Amino acid sequence: MLAYVRLEIRRTLRDTGFVIGGMAMPVMMYLLFTNLGENDGAWKTTAMVGMAAYGAVGSGLNTGGAVAEDRATGWLRQLRVTPMTPREVVIGRTLTGVVTVLPSIVAVLAAGGLVNGVRLAAGHWVAIALLLWLGSIPFTLLGLGNGYRLTGPSTGVVNMVCNLGLAVIGGLWFPISLFPGWLQTLSAYTPTHRFAQLGTAVTEGHAPGVGAIIVLTAWLALFGSYAVLSYRHRAGTI
Repeated sequence: MLAYVRLEIRRTLRDTGFVIGGMAMPVMMYLLFTNLGENDGAWKTTAMVGMAAYGAVGSGLNTGGAVAEDRATGWLRQLRVTPMTPREVVIGRTLTGVVTVLPSIVAVLAAGGLVNGVRLAAGHWVAIALLLWLGSIPFTLLGLGNGYRLTGPSTGVVNMVCNLGLAVIGGLWFPISLFPGWLQTLSAYTPTHRFAQLGTAVTEGHAPGVGAIIVLTAWLALFGSYAVLSYRHRAGTI
């Protein structure tokens, strides 16, 4: 399985689309959103975490697009004859997604510190990157589930809708305080809002709340089950 993970990581990092969509786009959006009009330092810090989370979600979901391509080329058919179980295949792909999410997070954090002048303690920078890195696992699993279950074109569309919808409703682009009351309540249960809270808690000087961990764990179990079931479903047709 480790050899499989190394292979997939190399394939992903060589993909030009990943570099542009997973790294360059979140950085450009962050710099644009925080340098229009009067924006204080607190907003630049909060937006940095939110856009790093957005980049991580997009990179995690992008793993599903690679899976759909593998199905088209017959790579999944080859995996069926290996000793790896469906669970190990999903875990291997998840590890690939987790590793390739890190550059997206680091790129936005670097833009915050080097361009926007965000100042945090060294330990806080590390904690934010680590928490967002680990917290991105549910979104990688969601992307995998879509990639295993849907066709190639459908995977791209569904992942894009998931990325944009979860980003907006979860408050990754705008503060949820701007939302109407009912949408603020809904946002609290979204995985993206709780995901961003992992990082914003550190910038505010405290550990992530129990609520954020519970909600993310629930989504992790749901998306993980979806990914495994989708792989098993597709394995019977390839």
